[in-house]
Amino acid sequence: MRGEVERVNLLLLLNDPYDSSNAILMIHSGSGGLDSQDWAGMLLRMYLRYCEREGFSAKVIEATADDGEGIKSATVMIEGDYAYGMLKAERGVHRLVRISPFDSAHRRHTSFASVLVSPEFSDDVDIDIRPEDLKIDTFRASGAGGQYVNRTDSAVRITHIPTGIVVTCQNERSQHMNRATALHVLKSRLYDMAEQQRQAELSSVVGEKKESTWGSQIRSYVLHPYTLVKDHRTGYEKGNIQSVLDGDIGGFIMEYLRQKARGNA
Repeated sequence: MRGEVERVNLLLLLNDPYDSSNAILMIHSGSGGLDSQDWAGMLLRMYLRYCEREGFSAKVIEATADDGEGIKSATVMIEGDYAYGMLKAERGVHRLVRISPFDSAHRRHTSFASVLVSPEFSDDVDIDIRPEDLKIDTFRASGAGGQYVNRTDSAVRITHIPTGIVVTCQNERSQHMNRATALHVLKSRLYDMAEQQRQAELSSVVGEKKESTWGSQIRSYVLHPYTLVKDHRTGYEKGNIQSVLDGDIGGFIMEYLRQKARGNA
C-alpha cells in the first residue's frame, strides 16, 4: 500500500506535458582534461545504475573520448514510464571536488561536466529540418569509449548548422540505423530547445525568481576534505557519496520535483 501511495504522490508531481515521455540524456565533460573526462564517465555510470534501480531501459548510443580515462561526451536513450519527468531534474552543471588520481602531487582538483536532458518525441512531431541545414559526417568509432562503443565504420555525426547542435550515434548495427537514430535525437533536441526558449521568454515577462548558486552548477559532489553531495537548488544533501555515485539519486530528484511544484526550484 505504501508503494502505491508513493507512486500516486509522484505522479501528482509529474504533470508537465512531456513528463511521461522517454528521455534522451547527454553528458559533456568540461575543461580540465583527464579529470573532467573521468568525472563525465563517473556520471555516465551513475545514471546507468540509477536506470537499473528504477527499471528503466538505458542504451548508450554514443560515447567518445580521447585516449585516456573517462569520456568527452555520451548520449543515452532512456525508455520507461515518466523517464523524462524524473531525469529532467538532472539538467545542469555537476561539480566534483577530490584529490586528483591524475596529479602526481596529490592536489585537490575541481572538475565540471554538463548534463542535458530532452524528452524523446515521436516521428509524427512536426519539426522542420531542412536537408541543406545539415552537415553529415561518417567515421569509425574509436577512442576510450570502453564497453559503450561499437567500433564500426558506420558511426554518424550530424551538425545542425543554424543552431550548432551536434548529434552523434555509433552503436547501431548499420550506418543507416545510426543516421536514423541521430536524426531522431536531433528532432528531440530542436523541439526541446524551442520549448526552453519559450519558457525563458515567459520567465523574463513574469519576472521569475532566479536561484543564487556558486557559478552555474546545480549540484556539488565533494570527496575531499569531507564527503558530501549537495544540490544547490534545493539544499538537499547526502553524506554517503559512494551510494550516490552508485545511482542512489532518487532523493535529489524527488526533492527537486517537490520544490518545483511549490515554485521553489
